[in-house]
Amino acid sequence: MTAPNRIEISEPGGFWFFGYGSLMWDPPFPAAETHRARIYGYHRSFCINSETYRGTPEKPGLSLGLDRGGSCTGIAFRISKSARAEAIREIEAREMVDDPIYICRRVALHLSNGPVSGYALVVNHADRTFAGRLSFEETARRIAVSRGDRGPNIDYLANTVAHLDDMGIPEGHLHALLRRAQTIRRPR
Repeated sequence: MTAPNRIEISEPGGFWFFGYGSLMWDPPFPAAETHRARIYGYHRSFCINSETYRGTPEKPGLSLGLDRGGSCTGIAFRISKSARAEAIREIEAREMVDDPIYICRRVALHLSNGPVSGYALVVNHADRTFAGRLSFEETARRIAVSRGDRGPNIDYLANTVAHLDDMGIPEGHLHALLRRAQTIRRPR
């Protein structure tokens, strides 16, 4: 049996993988193709306590996860057979470091020319780092004040918003969250 914090891709050869946060602009693997894609049944949410990259154990920041319900637009990456092992290794190294916060799920990726079968990392509600559904204000406050190994948590949110804008993906909730976090960070 494979450990719960490992990516299991059932079919041999190449595969499709869905990115919805930092993987959209900073994938740690080579992709044969990239396409804008939508998945249904999950939405982008700041629902993961980040104790390393975006915060500390004493002051956890927040990272994005795919949580139940709604839909999400992001990037579908086609990983070739020759890049398969490297891609899986790099995704595990970056996204599944300690806790099994993500579960690799098979999903339908809706591309402009139709659906393809692929994989996405969805949040594991049973993991200790699952933050749950925080209020808008608490989410903004934590993002505004937290900092981890990869810098201020607010930079992660700002990068996500900027890349969604570049891709023409409307995500008004994250824009509002960024404005509120910036206000909290710069009190009058």
